[in-house]
Amino acid sequence: QVQVVESGGGLVQPGGSLRLSCAASGFTFSSYYMNWYRQAPGKERELVALISGGGRNVDYADSVKGRFTISRDNAKNTVYLQMNSLKPEDTAVYYCNAVRFGTNIWGQGTQVTVSS
Repeated sequence: QVQVVESGGGLVQPGGSLRLSCAASGFTFSSYYMNWYRQAPGKERELVALISGGGRNVDYADSVKGRFTISRDNAKNTVYLQMNSLKPEDTAVYYCNAVRFGTNIWGQGTQVTVSS
């Protein structure tokens, strides 16, 4: 079954950290760009970070540069998003997305809430 499944969300205080994981199955993981998106209530879904199949190329939204780190382990078919110095405005549902030549695979999302 082709799928990606996110985990690791939760409630964290401002300034705290979380690590999201996305486990992939049913496709050749290392051939896909992997992206993390997020969507806050009342806002459009936005791209947070991306990583190429081999992991050499990464990019981030300006709002998270210097605080978030995307990485992947192709042996484990998993992509991670390390989130540090979290702010209330980072509160959103975070989605994992696999992309290759127009094929898009989406996860169900994991809630991240940053609040004191």
